[in-house]
Amino acid sequence: MEPKVNEGGLNVTLTIRLLMHGKEVGSIIGKKGETVKKMREESGARINISEGNCPERIVTITGPTDAIFKAFAMIAFKFEEDIDNSMTNSTATSKPPVTLRLVVPASQCGSLIGKGGSKIKEIRESTGAQVQVAGDMLPNSTERAVTISGMPDAIIQCVKQICVVMLESPPKGATIPYRPKPASAPVIFAGGQVRADPLSASAANLSLLLQHQPLPAYTIQGQYAIPHPDQLTKLHQLAMQHTPFTPLGQTTPGFPGMDANSPASTHELAIPNDLIGCIIGRQGSKINEIRQMSGAQIKIANAAEGSTERQITITGSPANISLAQYLINARLTSEVSGMGPL
Repeated sequence: MEPKVNEGGLNVTLTIRLLMHGKEVGSIIGKKGETVKKMREESGARINISEGNCPERIVTITGPTDAIFKAFAMIAFKFEEDIDNSMTNSTATSKPPVTLRLVVPASQCGSLIGKGGSKIKEIRESTGAQVQVAGDMLPNSTERAVTISGMPDAIIQCVKQICVVMLESPPKGATIPYRPKPASAPVIFAGGQVRADPLSASAANLSLLLQHQPLPAYTIQGQYAIPHPDQLTKLHQLAMQHTPFTPLGQTTPGFPGMDANSPASTHELAIPNDLIGCIIGRQGSKINEIRQMSGAQIKIANAAEGSTERQITITGSPANISLAQYLINARLTSEVSGMGPL
């Protein structure tokens, strides 16, 4: 029987993540945390707000679906109240809609959009809310932003329908969650030098990271070895902390005791011809995602005459290569196991 959202909601526990700007988070927290405390008590949902000095924060709402819907209703009505207050001294004549941004695993976005956009069109028409699914993944993650705009009642109905889709189509494979980056702060090195780029600081400590942080344990799925899921996030963080390729137009920063041209290793894979399409994706979309997320350079050789395989060459740091291998193998595993493309 398909789950339906009736009076009382669905009797299952669900976690929904929201992406908010600092000002929106301040509104939800309230003076001395009074607003968020009231929301927790009245909705029965767990509401957690990510720490950190970031322009964006993640608000995680967990609980039975009816509790989640109550929490969403309270957030939507709070935002509408904020809009009303901001318009008191404003000359604007039209009232802007309430807008919420959900963070959804990319593997579930296909079900949310539906064939030829049929599902998202149905949700828009039945709820009156505007729904937009971002085309690109959020930086360094396998999640996308889903923006909902409209009157609070429309938003609540829209969230209910999105919850049903997410329950019917669970995420495929491991999800790398989006983590907002902190505001850039100066980093002081042992030599007294100061840099304002946290990524450069991480690059300077790459050798230490590689010595003290073991690369992930691998599990076998079918004929492919992939990192254990609970190690995936660590691997991704390590890969992003050092990409040995300098972006165009930039120079490699120099650090004491570190060679500016860090060595990059190369790894080769042979992929059957009939599976190479799921790695490349439409117009190269999938291989470009893998390149972006892993930080590795990936080259796919042209098909050799008479060969049943294509050669893939991956170049980068050990962490870049491991993550690229994981992402390639995850796509192969889903294709071979009949789950369809991720």
